[in-house]
Amino acid sequence: MSGLVVNGVRIHVEEHGAGEPILCVHGAGGSALAWAGAVGELERRGRVIVYDRRGCARSERPEPYERTSVREHAADAAALLAALDAAPAAVIGKSYGGTVALDLALRHPDRVRALALLEPDAPRELMPGALRLVDGLREHLRQVAARDGMAAVGEALVAEVGGEDAWRSFPEELRRVITGNGPAILAELGGEWWLEAEPTELAAIDQPTLIVAASDSPPEFRQASEALAEAIPNARLERVGGGHIIDPTDPAVLGFIEDVLAATRA
Repeated sequence: MSGLVVNGVRIHVEEHGAGEPILCVHGAGGSALAWAGAVGELERRGRVIVYDRRGCARSERPEPYERTSVREHAADAAALLAALDAAPAAVIGKSYGGTVALDLALRHPDRVRALALLEPDAPRELMPGALRLVDGLREHLRQVAARDGMAAVGEALVAEVGGEDAWRSFPEELRRVITGNGPAILAELGGEWWLEAEPTELAAIDQPTLIVAASDSPPEFRQASEALAEAIPNARLERVGGGHIIDPTDPAVLGFIEDVLAATRA
C-alpha cells in the first residue's frame, strides 16, 4: 500500500508484519524512513504501520502550507487507523510525533491501545522552558531559510536538537527527505506544536503509557517528559542515554510493546 486519502490529503503509508497494530508517528522533518532501522524489530511483535505525515516527504503537501497543528496531524492519524481497520493500536511517537500520539489518545481514545512516547511535548503550562527554547529555534530556522534557502532548514533543525554529529549519522536517503521537508518543518513549528489541552485533561488518558527521556537532551525537553509522567495516571518514565533522537528499538520501548501486545492475547 502506498497512499490513502484522509481528511482530503493523500498520505503515504506502509505496512510490515502481521498481528496487533503498531502505529509509528515520526517527528518534525521526518518520514516513514525514520523508522527503517526499527521496522525489523517491531514487525516481529505486530503489524507495523509507518507513514509520512501530511506535508512531509511522499505525502501530499497542501498549498499554501504555512501552518499546521498537532491536532490536525492527530486527526489524520485517527482517520488513517480507521481506514486501515487498525484500531486500537499501540502508538509509538517520536518528539512532535509523540505529541500527536498524545492528542490522538485524548480525542480518539478508542483508536489507542497504548502509548510509547519518545520525548513528546506537553500542554504549555507544564513546559515553560520548552516554549522559550522552541520559540528561539523557530526564529533561527526562519533565518536559516531566508539566508541559505529552504533546503538548509532540515539539517539546521537536526543539528539543533540532535547535535552536530546527528546529521552525519542519518542514511543518505533520510537526509534527502529531511532536506525536502523544510516547508513542513516551518509549518509545524509555526503552528500549535504543543499539546492543546489543559493539564487536568491528561488524567483521562488511561491507556498504558511509556515516556522516554534522554539524558543528553536539553533539560527543557526532559521537563516536559517528567511533567507528563506525573500527570498521566498509567504512565511510566524511562531515562535512556544519548540525545533527543531516541532509538525506538531501545529495550525499554520494545519490552513495553511486547508486554502491551501480550496482554491483548492473554
